[in-house]
Amino acid sequence: MTRTAIVTGAARGIGAATARRLAADGHAVAVLDLDAAHCAGTVQAITDAGGRAIALGADVSDAASVEAAVAQVVEQLEAPTILVNNAGIIRDNLLFRMTEDDWDAVMAVHLRGAFLMARAVQEHQVRAGWGRIVNLSSTSALGNRGQANYAAAKAGMQGFTKTLALELGRFGVTANAVAPGFIVTDMTRATAERLGTPLEEFITARAAEIPVQRAGTPDDVAAAVAFFCSEGAGFVSGQVLYVAGGPRA
Repeated sequence: MTRTAIVTGAARGIGAATARRLAADGHAVAVLDLDAAHCAGTVQAITDAGGRAIALGADVSDAASVEAAVAQVVEQLEAPTILVNNAGIIRDNLLFRMTEDDWDAVMAVHLRGAFLMARAVQEHQVRAGWGRIVNLSSTSALGNRGQANYAAAKAGMQGFTKTLALELGRFGVTANAVAPGFIVTDMTRATAERLGTPLEEFITARAAEIPVQRAGTPDDVAAAVAFFCSEGAGFVSGQVLYVAGGPRA
């Protein structure tokens, strides 16, 4: 059955791959990022493949911006019943160097953003008696040096997910989280730069530590998200799936 999905942070990386995958599964997709112009490539890829998609510009940490974006989805596609909260930023630093702005910015996008998006979309899901919410966590939720803010936010996403599952389950809405491990994205490049390590060297070293002996790709994560969004996943809720190439992050 065709549904309408919103994917945040979908201009590139995991978000773009997820938007393309959901479109390939037959859903109409609202491709949302801070600047709608940056979503053009993702939208074009979907429409070229015969799918339906629109580009949206919104700040997920701003309530008015979120409400306007969801209203635009209703107007241009239809009421959204699938939400993928993928938007995220990093402001890595060791604790003693981390500023309050570094902390607040990461919390605003990840946690406030997921909260505002879920709050805006859930009314459409409840009305439809069906919904899927997938929140992007990370293996960093288990702790990661230099990422006190990001790790806390991603751990928070897991608690948020489980609470949504408890509150919304009676309305036919499931909520799950996907926690990627080492995935090659622009954030990976930023981390390599922060560490002063050439990208390929960084990827090779990290891949050697992963049981499947390779780095992950955005499509690996998109496949997991697509499962949680499927009709067949209706009895799976409140779960955290680590997509990390092995049993340990």
